Amino acid sequence: MPEKTSARRELLVLGVFCGFFFFYGLGAFGLVGADEPRYAQVAREMLQRNDWVTPTLNGQPWLEKPVLYYWGAISSYWLFGVRDWAARVPAAVSASLMVAGVYLLVRRLRAGYEFSGALTATTSAAVFGFARGAGTDMPLAACFTLAMLAWFAWFSGVEREKLWLAAFYFFIAAATLAKGPVAPGLAGIIIFLFATTRPKRWQVLRETLWWPGILLFLAVALPWYVLAQARNPQFFQEFIVQQNLARFSTNLYRHEQPFWYYLPVLLMGLFPWTIFALAAFTEAVGDWRQEDSAEAALGRFLVIWAAVPVIFFSLSQSKLPGYILPAIPAWTLLAAIYLQHRAEHAIPLPGWMLALHALLLAAVSGAVMLAIRWMLHPHEPVPSNVLRTAGLVALAVLALAWVLARMRGWEMLRLGTLLPLVLAAGFVLRVAAPTIDDTQSARPLAKQLAIYPTQTPVSVLGVRRTVEYGLAFYRNQPIAQEQSATGRHLLVAPMDWPLPPGRHRIFTGEFGPQRLGLWWVEAQ
Repeated sequence: MPEKTSARRELLVLGVFCGFFFFYGLGAFGLVGADEPRYAQVAREMLQRNDWVTPTLNGQPWLEKPVLYYWGAISSYWLFGVRDWAARVPAAVSASLMVAGVYLLVRRLRAGYEFSGALTATTSAAVFGFARGAGTDMPLAACFTLAMLAWFAWFSGVEREKLWLAAFYFFIAAATLAKGPVAPGLAGIIIFLFATTRPKRWQVLRETLWWPGILLFLAVALPWYVLAQARNPQFFQEFIVQQNLARFSTNLYRHEQPFWYYLPVLLMGLFPWTIFALAAFTEAVGDWRQEDSAEAALGRFLVIWAAVPVIFFSLSQSKLPGYILPAIPAWTLLAAIYLQHRAEHAIPLPGWMLALHALLLAAVSGAVMLAIRWMLHPHEPVPSNVLRTAGLVALAVLALAWVLARMRGWEMLRLGTLLPLVLAAGFVLRVAAPTIDDTQSARPLAKQLAIYPTQTPVSVLGVRRTVEYGLAFYRNQPIAQEQSATGRHLLVAPMDWPLPPGRHRIFTGEFGPQRLGLWWVEAQ
């Protein structure tokens, strides 16, 4: 009975953290970037057409991504209406299911570590950041995490229960519906590399290739791919060849970054557990040749899982931050096991490690304060009073984190880590959200344009893609480029942008936060 009570209490705490980090203030600011409004609009068009197979954007097939996120967004729209925050609900739900799965599966794999593992995953910057976005990265990462943990639960079981292997195939199929063949590809590499560390490597691989599981994978993942190809003959060329093969091997979509790009992305994505995750990874690699045991096998598996997506996408010619999200849960699990093991065995953490951890918390807390000022005035020096405020916040966080960390208790270290994180997240969602909305989203601009009927043609020139696609979602209409616009229409362009000659235009207003001008244009 006490064990059940403890589990209920832990699940309740995890539910509160998931509610705050994943759901609280989902609509505090509008859709940002190019992808969020595009994904949201694609789901809206599928809902309006009652078409659950072909994603479209502006009425044309848009076959860049599979359909799992769109199904979630359509369901969310049906429940809550077409709203920007409803478009973010599928990612938040995916992250919550992932946290619940981590808790339940880690409880089976290493009892006593489940709460730490789930809470550390919940509060990592990459997880709660992508859990709040309308996109495919979080559904992929959640399904992939559940698949990998289910596979290891099968592998480590005394009787190799096939239920866990079936769960692996089911979730890897769902991950394939979330983002494509990258999911089974990464899973296959991780499992193969892990099997090579085992005495009976080929037996592990043969048993993994379980034909009922393969049939389950095909039954879940294949129907949509077959229907998409049948209805859209260009699907294979656009999705498989261009969006997967060409995206990896070329810079077709202009996301080229240096090979080391994912090093800073990983360090930021693991915040606030960065220092401990790196220490845990290093220690696990150092312990690679230790006596074989369940704990050692789990450590090796997590190391391989943590490393493979980072290395794989570092080799890609196209790089975006969300690509390595499937690796983050492995890193956070390593950190949680590392910290709790030391707490249980009274092994103190080195002072330099605690100092680096406190400095990182302080630096990020101060940077959050400065980022808001930079969004408002990106081309102006930061005033001294803002610098002082950011410095004082950083010093306060540094003192709090250092004092609590030095108390040598896992609970105190966790408190000193999570308290600044919760306060920073609350600051962003309550205090900074209007600034983020005004400067990074098209939502307030769309509100300003609400005086014009949605049938009024709108064009853009020289604006960021977040403005172009954001206006398309919030006004639910195609947004043309000015060069191709005809007839009488409304033009949105930066105030200092040279407008094309030969067109009669009347200046009608300005959207100050993003320095955008509005013109009525008569085009022949």
